[in-house]
Amino acid sequence: MRERESIMLDLTEDQLAFRDDVRTFVAEEIRPNAIELDQTETYPADILAELGDRRLTGLTIPEAYGGMGEGHLELVVLIEEFSTALMSVSSSLALHLGVAGVIEQFGTDDQRETYLPEMATFDTVGALGLSEAGAGANKLEMETTATREGNEWVLEGHKQWVTNYFDADYVLTYAKTGPDEDAPHNISAFLVPTEAFDVEEVWGTLGAWSVKSPRVRLEDVRVDDDARVGAVGEAYVQRGTLHNGVNVPARGVGIARAALEDTVAYLQEREQYQQPVGDFQGVRWAVGEMAERVETARFHTYRAAAKADAGEDVTKAFAMAKLNASDAAIENANDAIRFLGGRGYTTDHHVERYLRDAQLLTIAGGPNDVHRNTLADAVFDEYSNQAK
Repeated sequence: MRERESIMLDLTEDQLAFRDDVRTFVAEEIRPNAIELDQTETYPADILAELGDRRLTGLTIPEAYGGMGEGHLELVVLIEEFSTALMSVSSSLALHLGVAGVIEQFGTDDQRETYLPEMATFDTVGALGLSEAGAGANKLEMETTATREGNEWVLEGHKQWVTNYFDADYVLTYAKTGPDEDAPHNISAFLVPTEAFDVEEVWGTLGAWSVKSPRVRLEDVRVDDDARVGAVGEAYVQRGTLHNGVNVPARGVGIARAALEDTVAYLQEREQYQQPVGDFQGVRWAVGEMAERVETARFHTYRAAAKADAGEDVTKAFAMAKLNASDAAIENANDAIRFLGGRGYTTDHHVERYLRDAQLLTIAGGPNDVHRNTLADAVFDEYSNQAK
């Protein structure tokens, strides 16, 4: 017998009010500055500082540590809204909150009391050091090591795609502390000050220009054992129990929705053959398909977030959300450029940025093909069990 879906996806009045407040802030403070921030590759420091004042940079941090104590559903609502204007703001905030989540869940009482209050206000900024050149889809192939010497750990290696690095205070750095045969129970995490790293490369990227994600190196970097977050050898396993990754499909929903909104606004004002372009049937059908993509991607994203908040297994739901939302973002951005024509191809309009930024979502949080494998495995497991 199939399990009945237990997750309700309607937002509460409080959640709707929260969304509306964020939407107003985005319209007034982020969108008017988005093109300039993107084109000048300027970190959105003033915007993030304001979010810190509003405690939105502590959205999922418990109230006991100065945060708002909200869940994954509120996180995806927030990230969607920010991504309608400038995905780089969403990326910076989500990675920061992800680091805070690891400290809150697996850190010591002293670590929580030391770091979380200032992370909630963005006075202390977190970055994630997980990916490496040879450890992309399979993080267990990382080469960075941490060797214990007395009460210290000596770190050697590199990390790349370290979002927030240039404005961060600490990088949550994952390193091997045991032999490969013990994997996945051979990786530990450490809070390493950013000044301990050397910058090796700052890439020019297709999109996400406002927040850089460089490659950085550790050479004979020593940290005390109290910089370790979580049990020795268990950091990678512990990380798998967190679900902050729902921010990635939420970014896709935001981009897809922004592309739809910009398209509708343009088609209503643009005239050809003595009538608005939006009156042509073929155009209207295509816009309807854009809306379908937004709604479908949002449904899957909300469901994954709600399951995470309910403590349910999110494996299948997250894979569906990631695939639907990243595809929706790319397809809607492409359609927006097509309908805006030459204007959509220029940097005077937002839609060309949507397409550039959306491409990242097929990679961030794991390549889409890996998630297709995960989804297929979950589906076969589920339906094979139901057939017995």
